[in-house]
Amino acid sequence: MKGSSEIQGFYKLSMEERMDLVKKLADLTDEEAAAIANTGGLPHDVADRMIENVIGGLTIPMGVAMNFRINERDYIVPMALEEPSVVAAASNAAKMARVKGGFTVTNTGPVMIGQIQLTGTPDPPKAKETILSRRDEVLKKANDQDPLLVSLGGGAKDLNVKVISTIKGPMVIVELIVNTGDAMGANAVNTMAEAVAPMLEQMTGGRVFLRIISNLADRRLVRASAVFDRETIGGEEVVDGIVYAYAFADADPYRCATHNKGIMNGVIAVAIACGQDIRALEAGAHSYASRSGKYKPLTVWEKNAAGDLVGRLEMPMAVGLVGGASKTHPSAKAAIKIVGVKTATELAEVMGAVGLAQNFAALRALSSEGIQRGHMRLHSRNIAVAAGATGKWVDEVAEKMVQEKRIRMDRAKEILAELQKSG
Repeated sequence: MKGSSEIQGFYKLSMEERMDLVKKLADLTDEEAAAIANTGGLPHDVADRMIENVIGGLTIPMGVAMNFRINERDYIVPMALEEPSVVAAASNAAKMARVKGGFTVTNTGPVMIGQIQLTGTPDPPKAKETILSRRDEVLKKANDQDPLLVSLGGGAKDLNVKVISTIKGPMVIVELIVNTGDAMGANAVNTMAEAVAPMLEQMTGGRVFLRIISNLADRRLVRASAVFDRETIGGEEVVDGIVYAYAFADADPYRCATHNKGIMNGVIAVAIACGQDIRALEAGAHSYASRSGKYKPLTVWEKNAAGDLVGRLEMPMAVGLVGGASKTHPSAKAAIKIVGVKTATELAEVMGAVGLAQNFAALRALSSEGIQRGHMRLHSRNIAVAAGATGKWVDEVAEKMVQEKRIRMDRAKEILAELQKSG
């Protein structure tokens, strides 16, 4: 870097002025600066309001997964990500699931938890009792903050109070149970938590520090299931292989991390396409996987009496169609139109089905041909492009590497040089 990163009033500059300054400081070429400055169709004024210090954008491919039948309805599912084979795998898994009727998904409703942390209460058990005795008063104060949400059937519905032991002594934690409707809910829940904090301090003589939503959305679950016909997916050996793979993940956290990553490959790709909070989804999923004290799979795979494979997924799915990028990003709005969902709950159900499909696809590949064969065939094209191949040479370089089973950058460059030399 050339110079200091401490620049007075950087945020006041226009996007173009910020980019010019960063270009000089980072010694970017014209091509590198132009690549970053391209916002991929997102209007500059919109981008400049979404986050701070905007200099451009990062475009990743958006594909669509086909064949999905969920709760007796067909869907085209937009997926945005950079990893090859994921969209193809989801589409293929959904096609196999259709043989036995597709995916069935249920949900527990759009309920989120807002936590208020009370410290220094003279008598924590008494504080808990006092708060619970004034439950209706607390809920009214919370609901006064969002009359529109309440009018639509949402709002703070209940209250939970617990006393926890910490390294800083006992704390009283008040939890607002909020139906957030079609919103993910962070803004509404946080506003409610902020509003009731002074009241809780007055009731208990304690001091409130944190007032914030919890991303462990264990009251906002989706449960997806599907039956995969034994012969369709490759026979009894494949069924058994997938069940054994699940048993491995259930017993070993090192395997389980990759097992659950496969689920999130699908979930997060849909979330990115539809403008959702992917950090909240990841945090919720992995904390839910650890709720027993051990890190466990978010799916279960079994063989039924007919010898078919049965898969089930259960995980938190905090998504929204109100507010956030789902309403401001043109591509996200279009993606939501493609998938055709009418409520946040329906979007969550689709994402749950995609997560189950993606997990099935990965386990089937691992327990039969191995994950590398299909994945690396698609990845070889990326390597070819990165090596400088263009036009017809992309496929020729990629195919040669696949045949040799040597999918590496150095080999791609060698093959490309050979092709260019021969004309």
